This record gives sequence, structure tokens and C-alpha cells, in this order.
Amino acid sequence: MAGKVSTIQRGGSRFYVDHVTQEKVPGVTSVVGMLPKPFLTFWAAKMTAEAAVDNLRAVESIAANDRDGAVDYLKGAHRRYTKLRAGIGSDAHDMFERLIRGEYIRRAHPDLEPYRVNFLEFLDAVQPELIRAEDVAWSDTHKYAGSFDALLSIKDEDGTPVTVITDWKTGKGTYADVALQMAAYGFADRLIDAEGNSEPMPHIDAAAVLHITADQWTFKPVRFDEEVFSHFVTLRKTFEWDREVSKNVFGKPFASGGGGKIVTGTQRRAR
Repeated sequence: MAGKVSTIQRGGSRFYVDHVTQEKVPGVTSVVGMLPKPFLTFWAAKMTAEAAVDNLRAVESIAANDRDGAVDYLKGAHRRYTKLRAGIGSDAHDMFERLIRGEYIRRAHPDLEPYRVNFLEFLDAVQPELIRAEDVAWSDTHKYAGSFDALLSIKDEDGTPVTVITDWKTGKGTYADVALQMAAYGFADRLIDAEGNSEPMPHIDAAAVLHITADQWTFKPVRFDEEVFSHFVTLRKTFEWDREVSKNVFGKPFASGGGGKIVTGTQRRAR
């Protein structure tokens, strides 16, 4: 029997917890986070360099009295940017859900108003029908869960209704790993709503991303098939390795030494 679902943070990862069964499974984005991201090192370095150049006098002033404080300010540049963008993205997602559910929002905060205008333009141009929004996709087979933005019905070029699992993205760009995210949602076993009601995952025809910024919007399809999903499943195994299996790969030493005294395996077993 399924129950309401909540989320917790453990070791930097998000887990979904079923209140009835107490089963805990990792979130989709945490699993996708197992992908290597070497570009993040260069991005963080760039953000630090830009913070130093753009705030040169302030950094010099801080450093004159508190060197460690200046270092902390600079090394935290990428975290401050990420937190700011995450705040805007979260507020925009909340607004998008309200709008697609039919709530009238006359104007938004100046930071969000361009997103409101562009989202309304998307609704007018595409005329999507909302099926579900912000429900949890849960996989009993592969043990993961995640909250998706929307399940929509749109019409293709022939006017045929198509069920599309959809994600809103408000960052500077869209990246290939979104296909893994969408496949994870779409190939899950069931949906769980806010009240804890569970039902089998309906048939999904396609996946798409609405990339919406303050300047423009683009609604584009994302590859959605078994092959992409198989790569997500591989990452799910990698997550298990990283968080569980890798913690238990070493046993008691056969022999150890130090301080001039060597303990052999034979001596250890005799104790």
C-alpha cells in the first residue's frame, strides 16, 4: 500500500520516502548527478575570477584586514550564483504550475515578469491540456523516484493528441542529461499524487523541455526511448556503488606493519 511521499537530504543527495512503507529511494536528479561533470571545475574557476575582477577594490579592502575572509568570499562566488539562480528557478516553477492550472496572475515580481509573459505565450501557442503536475514518479523495479513538472496532452501536426512528459528549464541552456531525467520519469512504474494516491504510469508518447528564459521560450522534443532509459539504470547502479557498496569493499588486513612491528595474517588469525 502506497502512502504520501516526502523527501529528505542525506549525504548531499535527495531521497523520497513512502510514509506507509517507510521505503527510501534516491531521487532522479541525484542519480543523474552520478554523471561526471569536469566542466564544473572550469566554470567554478571562471566565476571566482569574474568575482575578483568585478569586485577588485572590495576584495582588496577585505584582504587588507581579513585574508581568509577575502578567500572565502571569492571561493563562494559559484555557490552564490547557483543559489540565486535556484531561487529564481523555484519561484518560476511555482508560477508556471499556477498558470497552467488556470490561475490568473496579472503581474509578477519584476524578476519573474518576463518569465510570466513568455509562459503565457507558450500556453497560447501550444494550447497544452494539463493531465498531471508535480506528482511523483516511482519505480518499484529500479528503486528511484522523482517529481516531474507536468504531463501534458498536445496535438501533433495532424491534430492527434500526444501525451508528453514535460520539464520546465529556466537556466542559460539545456543539456543532454535532461533526456535521462525524462526517461526516468516516463519509464517509472507508477504515479503518486499529493494525497498519496497511487496509480500505474499511463502510456507516454514523448518527452519535451520548455526552455524558458527572461528573453524567449523554446518547446523542444527530447529523445525518449529504452536505450536512453538503460543509461539511467546504469547510473542508478553507480549511485548504489557510490553510496553503499563502495563503503564495504575492504576487509581486515592480511598483514600490517609500522613502528618496527609486523603483524602477519597467521598471527591475526591466532588471536
